Amino acid sequence: MNTSDFDYKLPPEQIAQSPIEPRDHSKLLVLDKANKTWNHQHFYNIDRFLRPGDLLVINESKVFKARLSANINNTTVEIFLLRPEDDLWIALGKPGKKIKPNTEIHFQDGLSATIIKKNDQDGTILIDFKVPANEIFSWTDKIGSVPTPPYVVASEQNDAAYQTVYAKQIGSVAAPTAGFHFTPELIQKLKKQGINFTNITLHVGLGTFRPMKNELIEQHVMHKEWINVPDKTIHDIKQTRAHGGRVIAVGTTTVRALESKIQQGLTDIFITPGYTFKNIDGLITNFHLPKSTLLVLVSSFAGRDFILNAYAEAIKEKYRFYSFGDAMLII
Repeated sequence: MNTSDFDYKLPPEQIAQSPIEPRDHSKLLVLDKANKTWNHQHFYNIDRFLRPGDLLVINESKVFKARLSANINNTTVEIFLLRPEDDLWIALGKPGKKIKPNTEIHFQDGLSATIIKKNDQDGTILIDFKVPANEIFSWTDKIGSVPTPPYVVASEQNDAAYQTVYAKQIGSVAAPTAGFHFTPELIQKLKKQGINFTNITLHVGLGTFRPMKNELIEQHVMHKEWINVPDKTIHDIKQTRAHGGRVIAVGTTTVRALESKIQQGLTDIFITPGYTFKNIDGLITNFHLPKSTLLVLVSSFAGRDFILNAYAEAIKEKYRFYSFGDAMLII
C-alpha cells in the first residue's frame, strides 16, 4: 500500500500543547468497528463501554531523561539515547557532521563516552559509556531532559505530565500516550466495576515514533524495541477469553507487544492491513500523526477508510490530537 494512503490534513491549532486536567476529562471517540459507527464521549465515561470481566492491558514502561547536551571538540551537540545494547548504547546525535566513530563525547558533569560506530543508513550511533546501563539511567535523571515530542512546546508542566500514572519500568524515550488518560481514581472505579488490569512492557524507541519515508509502507523498516510479556499476563488473557471477556489493549505499543511472537526480547513487528489479530479484541489509543506506523496499525485493526473517516469527524468536532490529545476506544 502507498504511504500516502495514510495521510490526512490537521489544522495546527488542534495539536494539543498540554494535557487536559484532570487527565480523564479528555474527549473519547468510541468506535464500533463492526457497525462502522461512532459515539462522542469523555474518557471518564469509558466504563459505559466496558463490561465486568473485560481485561485492560497496560504498558508499564517509564520514560527516562534521554536527551543530553554534550561537547565534541568544543562544539555543543545533542545526544539522544535510545536503548542499551549489551554494554553499549544506541543513540542519535546532532549535528550529524560532528558525530564520527572514535570520537570522544564530554558531558557537563565530567562523564565522557566514546562513539564506537555510526550507522549511515538510519543515523544511529553506538556509544560506550564504560558504565552499566542502570547507572546511566540514574545519571540521565540528574543531567538529562525529558524527550517531549518536537510538536509540543517544552515546559516544566509538560515535562512532569509526560508519564503515565502507572509507569514503573524505566526505559522509554517516548511515552505510551494512550495511558495518559487514566487517573488513579478512574482505575479504582473500573476495578470496582469488575474490569481487570494486567501489564506488559515495551520500551518505546525509534520503532514507534520514526515516520515512514518510503513510497510504499512495505518498504518501511521498523527499529527493534525491547518487550516483556509476563507469564501472568498470558494467563490473564487466557482466563479472560475462557470466561467470555474481552482483551483491550491500552495503546499501540501494548498491541505490538501482545502480537509479537516472543515474550521477552527485541521486536520489530510492523502491523499492516491484512494482519490477523490474535490477542486483542479492543484498543484504546490516541490520534496519531499522518503517515505513521501507528496510524497504519490502528487502520489494520478497524479498517483504513473507517479510521480516516473517524479522524475527519474528530477534526470537525475540534478534538485535540497527538501525545497530549484526546482518545479513541475501538471495540
